[in-house]
Amino acid sequence: MSRAYRVAVVGLGKIGLPLAAQLATKGHTVVGADINPQVVASVEAGRSHIDGEPGLVEAVRAAADAGRLSATTDTTDATRRSEVAIVIVPLVVGADKKPDYDNLDAALRAVGKGLQRGSLVIVETTLPMGATRKHVAPILESESGLAPGEGFYLAFSPERVYAGRALQDLARYPKIVGGIDAESTRRALEFYQASLDADVRVVANSETAEFAKLAETTYRDVNIALANQLALYGGARGADLKEAFEAANSQPFSHLHRPGIGVGGHCIPVYPHFLLSDSSDGELDLVRIARDVNDGMAARSVRWLDDAVGGLAGKRVLVLGLSYREDVKELSFSTALAVIELLRSAGAIVLAHDPHFSASELAALEVEVVDLEKPLAVDAAIVQAYHREYRDLDWGRLVGLRVVLDGRGALGAAALRSRGIEVISVGQPPAR
Repeated sequence: MSRAYRVAVVGLGKIGLPLAAQLATKGHTVVGADINPQVVASVEAGRSHIDGEPGLVEAVRAAADAGRLSATTDTTDATRRSEVAIVIVPLVVGADKKPDYDNLDAALRAVGKGLQRGSLVIVETTLPMGATRKHVAPILESESGLAPGEGFYLAFSPERVYAGRALQDLARYPKIVGGIDAESTRRALEFYQASLDADVRVVANSETAEFAKLAETTYRDVNIALANQLALYGGARGADLKEAFEAANSQPFSHLHRPGIGVGGHCIPVYPHFLLSDSSDGELDLVRIARDVNDGMAARSVRWLDDAVGGLAGKRVLVLGLSYREDVKELSFSTALAVIELLRSAGAIVLAHDPHFSASELAALEVEVVDLEKPLAVDAAIVQAYHREYRDLDWGRLVGLRVVLDGRGALGAAALRSRGIEVISVGQPPAR
């Protein structure tokens, strides 16, 4: 029978809370630490503050009722009471595209102050290569007075879950684990084997585990950039892109992704920069080009729309879906933010709708919030995130609609064109 651990999960966000609930289901005693008092109060009351995660509401309630999940704003105390501390505080990039360690370092200092001899620290926050050994370990050592690999043990194990299916992914995807030394790896392996239903895959060291995560994410970014470039080329020459990509992917070695007007979320637009910030000239040219291609798709698409409507100044443009992808509530690096700014700069009147956000949340983006249940005068619409709620959208309510920019290649264009509406997309810009 697997042993039960006392665990501190540092960071109760979209990844940390599902992980904490999962650990509690395995009999571990889990205390979640977060700097947001409202988040802590919610978890203490047995409530999930994360929406749209199947099974999470029930898992948090059950874990709290069983006395296996609690929460606190005191990260040091949570660490002091635990054998294992899992750090899952986001690491972002600043305006200079370099990693901004401020929030992570604050969490690490608090963890270090509470470390006990023999404790295991696992970092699930995605990091640049070498950061576990060269950045995390020195902070923990300085704050605790304990030597890494002797007084405490340290490993890296990247999170690999997708918003909207976190609990399912925890049970499905192999857990990658690499420590700063053999004993750290062994202890992390034993912990995850006692905590997850998925396989646990040990790699050579923490650097290998860090690189695996960065390679996995960067592959997707480069693939999307390739899909965008192919779509621009093939569409301009008469290819049906959906059919072409599906046909290509019927060969098992082809995995073309979906083209679109931009890449959002807290992973794909961010983590390639962890590689680029540490690279020499010529090392990662393809990665750099892919980032430029994907970041440039929003501006390119808005230029197409400008051409299609004969100038955006004074035009009423409706943005459908502000999340970075369909069927989730998440604005992190969403292409919608860039699109709204570009439209505003072009003089358009920006209208917006997203069923996952409240009217006040949308209004904070300085857009005109609209109700799609009533007739609405618009000149153009952009499908930025194709939420399931838009599948049955009555386009007839959009009075005066002339052009739809299908930013995700998701619409059945024939029905719209039968109404006299022009449909443009990455593979089919305006024919002007």
